[in-house]
Amino acid sequence: MKFTPEPIPRPAGRPASSTPLRDVLNSTSQGVDAGYAVVPRSLAESMPLPWQQQFATLLAEFHQAFAHLQWPVYRVVPSRYERLVDLDEEQLAEAGYLMEIDSDGEIVYRGRNGAPVDNPEQTTALVSVLDPIPNSRHARVEPAASAQPPTGYPDQPRPDQSRPTPPGGFPNQPGPPATPPGGFPAQPGAATPQGHHRYPSPPEKPSW
Repeated sequence: MKFTPEPIPRPAGRPASSTPLRDVLNSTSQGVDAGYAVVPRSLAESMPLPWQQQFATLLAEFHQAFAHLQWPVYRVVPSRYERLVDLDEEQLAEAGYLMEIDSDGEIVYRGRNGAPVDNPEQTTALVSVLDPIPNSRHARVEPAASAQPPTGYPDQPRPDQSRPTPPGGFPNQPGPPATPPGGFPAQPGAATPQGHHRYPSPPEKPSW
């Protein structure tokens, strides 16, 4: 075996991540926070069938791996961050804040501990909102970019369609020569000037 002193070239591109799922979840804010990743059921059931089959397999493996834990029933509340100055009293109470008017007639916002909020115009709180994603199975939402078959390939017949078979029985193969009315096959190279084939006469019966 021959060894070369040249160093082994490193593969081009970034190395594969050891935390791919964490990287993806950290790069999006669609239903993801520090503790949970929420997938709307109505959108998941609107995905193409191959995607649903793969997702169902992954979920089954995930639930099987952690089936020994006592799972609670989760109640998902659609929420959004809003400025304190844009919230009403009910929303402020939900977020744990209080609005009151001091002796000078100024509006003061206070937190759960009673401390005033210094800059309520720039302070945000997470409050519940109406769900913008339909959660009914009847309100189907199609994905924005559905998977399309690759282009650039020649047209292929569908399984329920068949191409006509030529007389030879095989595609693109010449069939047997046509039999003339006389009942004898045509002989190659025996064409008359008029374009008709000359056929041999049947053998005469011997006269005894």
